[in-house]
Order: sequence, then C-alpha cells, then structure tokens
Amino acid sequence: MTVINLVTSINAPPERVFDLARSIDAHMASTEATSERAVGGVTSGLIGLGQQVTWEATHFGVKQRLTVRMTKFDRPREFADEMIAGAFRSMKHTHEFIDHHGVTEMRDRFEFEAPLGFLGRIAEKLFLAGYMRRFLVIRNAALKQLAESDGWQRFIQKA
Repeated sequence: MTVINLVTSINAPPERVFDLARSIDAHMASTEATSERAVGGVTSGLIGLGQQVTWEATHFGVKQRLTVRMTKFDRPREFADEMIAGAFRSMKHTHEFIDHHGVTEMRDRFEFEAPLGFLGRIAEKLFLAGYMRRFLVIRNAALKQLAESDGWQRFIQKA
C-alpha cells in the first residue's frame, strides 16, 4: 500500500475550504486535465456523509470509472471518502482542515493499493505514486486558487 501525505496552506476560512473540497463541481473544474466528470450518484453540488459519486476520467490514455462513498464527515474539520468500485485494489482519501488564525492548513492522506499483487506493488513504486501525488498537488493548487479568490462563490454559497 502507498500513502501520500500533502499539506496545503490556504488563506481562507476552513468552512470554505472544506466545502470546496467536497464540491462535485469544483472537483470537476480542478481536474480538467483528466476530463474528470461525475456520471453517477451525486453529480453536482456538495457531497455528504454516506453519499457516493462515480467519476469517469482518462488516466494513462484509458477511460476509467471510480466510485467513492463519503465515510466520515465532521464539518469543517475532516472528511474521508473510500473507493467502493474502481481500478485500485483499495483507496481511501482523508481530508483534514486546521484553522491557523484565518489560514487553513489542508492535510490530505491518500492511501491506495494497486491491483495485480506483486506487479501492482512494482507499478506503485515505479510510477503510480508519483502520478497520484502530481494529480493531488495540481488539484490542491486549483482549490487554493478558488478559495483565495472570488472563484469559490461559483461552487458554494457564502458560509
């Protein structure tokens, strides 16, 4: 299993950052490079506890689907989503939001395991871990830009 930990400082209140991170529409806007779109479950707005979304995206030149369910929800401190169907053997993404006097520290813990046993573990080490880290860094930079500008208002109502 591979674990990716990221910390992103965002000059915005934790409620705004939390809601942007769970916004289906903001997710699609922040992942344009992979043409990610919601095709099942919650397909727009804010996803909540127990709800699921199926994402369709192109990774490595292959169109793929991934269905996740929100399994933990403590607004505005933390939420987690876990894969229930998709290309990984397992996947869990935990998001934490810590307020530091108006600056939100957004912490991501992304855990995944590739399929195919030994071959999957080799793929994780050779390229999947780096690919997933870059994907999350790009997405977090887009969320930071939205949260620190007026762009967030397209995706969530004022908190």
